[in-house]
Amino acid sequence: MVIIGGGVGGTSIAHHLAKLGERDVVLLERSELTSGSTFHSAGLVGQLRSSVSLTRMMMNSVELYETLDCGWVRSGGIRLACTPEREQEVLRQVAWARTFGLPLELISPGEAAELFPLMSTEGVRCASYLPSDGYLDPSMLTMALAEGAREGGCRVFTHTRVTGIDVDRGPGEARVRGVQTEWGPIEAEVVVNAGGMFAAELGRMAGVRVPIVPFAHEYLVTQPFRERAAGGERVHLPTLRDPDLLIYFREEGGGLIMGGYERASAPWALDEHLLDAIPPDFNGRLLEEDWPRFEEIAKNSSKRVPVMDEITVTRLINGPEAFTPDNEFCLGESEVRGLFVAAGFCAHGLAGAGGLGQVMAEWILAGEPAMDVWEMDIRRFGGAGSQFISPSYTLKRTREVYETYYDIRYPGHEREAGRPLRTSSAYPWHSQHGAAFGEKSGWERVNWYESNAPEGDESLRPRGWAGMHWSPAIGAEHRATRERAGLFDESSFAKLEISGPGAGEFLERLCDNEVARDVGAITYTQMLNSRGGIECDFTVARVEEELFSIVTGTAFGNHDLSWIRRHAPSDGSVRCADVTARWACFALWGPRAREILSPLTDDPLEFAYMHMRELAVGDVPVRALRVTFVGELGWELYCPTEYGAGLWRTLWQAGREHGLLAGGYRAIDSLRLEKGYRVWAADITPDETPYEAGLGFCVKKDRTFAGSAALGIGSAEGPAKPEQRLRCLVLSDPRSVALGNEPVRVDGEVVGRVTSGGYGYTVERSIAYAYLPAAVELGSAVEVDIFGQWVAGELAREPLFDPKGERVRA
Repeated sequence: MVIIGGGVGGTSIAHHLAKLGERDVVLLERSELTSGSTFHSAGLVGQLRSSVSLTRMMMNSVELYETLDCGWVRSGGIRLACTPEREQEVLRQVAWARTFGLPLELISPGEAAELFPLMSTEGVRCASYLPSDGYLDPSMLTMALAEGAREGGCRVFTHTRVTGIDVDRGPGEARVRGVQTEWGPIEAEVVVNAGGMFAAELGRMAGVRVPIVPFAHEYLVTQPFRERAAGGERVHLPTLRDPDLLIYFREEGGGLIMGGYERASAPWALDEHLLDAIPPDFNGRLLEEDWPRFEEIAKNSSKRVPVMDEITVTRLINGPEAFTPDNEFCLGESEVRGLFVAAGFCAHGLAGAGGLGQVMAEWILAGEPAMDVWEMDIRRFGGAGSQFISPSYTLKRTREVYETYYDIRYPGHEREAGRPLRTSSAYPWHSQHGAAFGEKSGWERVNWYESNAPEGDESLRPRGWAGMHWSPAIGAEHRATRERAGLFDESSFAKLEISGPGAGEFLERLCDNEVARDVGAITYTQMLNSRGGIECDFTVARVEEELFSIVTGTAFGNHDLSWIRRHAPSDGSVRCADVTARWACFALWGPRAREILSPLTDDPLEFAYMHMRELAVGDVPVRALRVTFVGELGWELYCPTEYGAGLWRTLWQAGREHGLLAGGYRAIDSLRLEKGYRVWAADITPDETPYEAGLGFCVKKDRTFAGSAALGIGSAEGPAKPEQRLRCLVLSDPRSVALGNEPVRVDGEVVGRVTSGGYGYTVERSIAYAYLPAAVELGSAVEVDIFGQWVAGELAREPLFDPKGERVRA
């Protein structure tokens, strides 16, 4: 096994591989350890992050750092709120931290100043304080991790530049075979690209796109000015972040380190094609000081810490850091089998390195991660055909990430860079009819039509953040679908084809439900990992004897296709393809859907729910699937993309006399919440089993499939009863809407966190889903913390709407 890169990421992976007993590991560094981005890191370590898995990684990092000789200082960390919006963010973070057992406290401006006496409290509304945060020395950490790796048998070679990566591109999948170095070749079945800002260059050696961009990041170091206490020791200052002023501080000896994220970013070392072109000798080096670009940050720093106007600055550190287009790590196995990536640390790699190394080591050895890391998985960027193949698009998205690093991410917030890019065949129609677009995986998708807003009810606007990116049109589109009919453009949904003589048998081995049924049958199923966790969640239609069509979420096509290909036989009996771009998809749902569709086709529409049929709608050849994600009678209608605009117009014109309303994804989400339909990556993840998720009805217990052993299928005891279950909660205040990750309390004790939530316009209730202990009974009183207020609710029986499912089978 070869690890390329002697920074904090590569050494942490080597360290954890050694801890797990892996001895045949070689780490290669082109220069000296830490000579890339690691040595000039500011070294702040904050634990609470935007996702469950990343927060756990940060917590695991701190746990490790406390055992190493790495200059770790448990100083605590403060985050200030200087606007009403930021105050709401802090309240939400304090609540979020409770679900991890992190002792994040809400403190007053005065209490913040007691902890960090150098700060001014002017404009500060409140703050949060986490005593277990801190900082460390990046070089000391890297050396400590490398020493642990050596003690476990890992060999570390510095001044060993990798000049090539060997890939076997024979029949079937590509597979890594080793690396070429300036001193000769090394054979290896696993190669880890932990090259930091050089990771994209290394990836190109194997034909793999690693979408990262180096950005110049600056911070200054002051001369010592703080006096020692009477006992000769200084009281440690906590780290301090003021995101409204774009700045951060930490102590450095008797002085300070201060940096931030300026609005005028500086991508670095890009060639005329906007690809990274880092000089070959850029090792252990910094960039020239850029005081004009840092001026905004410097001025802001003295507003919060007035002494910054008086003290002497020793130097301005300007060093490149690798950022990704979505500000998340870039981890996991690439499309080349055995070639892993651990890069794109977005200036918080020091904080996460300990946990990152553990996740990667377990992933490499087990073949799959031990926790849900899809938000960090390199597969989310796709392979050939992905928009991230474009350096221009990657730069636009990454620049936006850097320049908005400290901005509040409100629910429903939409990125703007690089749009519009991927559009459906009905996009011009949507634009002409008042669509409010969102973006998912580069696709322009309708969130709602503002032209429908007059038919909605403004008084239902949720309180606080939930009401910010909202429109009364959502409720109008929801009610139209329940009462008459709604038309939705789902062309962005990922569509996969599994074909070949072995396709049926293969899918039977991989799915927990029976999918190799009669031609025309549709099955809702999951694919499970070795822990029994839900790795994929989709519908499978048997189109022909040797052809199966899978429809999955827009953002999950790359993930699901990669999972399927990884397990596919290598004998050519199974072929896997992404055919998303070939098919437009429009969903027609509602009690009048049959009245609208029947006059448009000579084919009978009486085929059963969860079945499909090829037919003509007007002049358009259509594959009609009788399925629903809103709990109403209807069809998803697929046609070749070139027919899409015509099919949409045909359906729209036919439906007007029946009260048809075009709707967007926000209405779909509200409708599916009332029916209890799950969303992968929110309500269900690789960390939960079908039994925990309330999807046990999909599990066929009379057969063996991937993950069945972890569920207890086939054992004498049978499946174990889950200790937690996904439950439906309804809140007493309809306008208090949970957004996800809020803590849930039963009998005064936090027992879970919200996975997703929203308002149900038919049941007229605020709905939330959360994993709770299985012992909590229906009707039990619960409380959900929504921005610092515990809102009462109860555990309700699901689904809230049409519990017998009569409407979908009408």
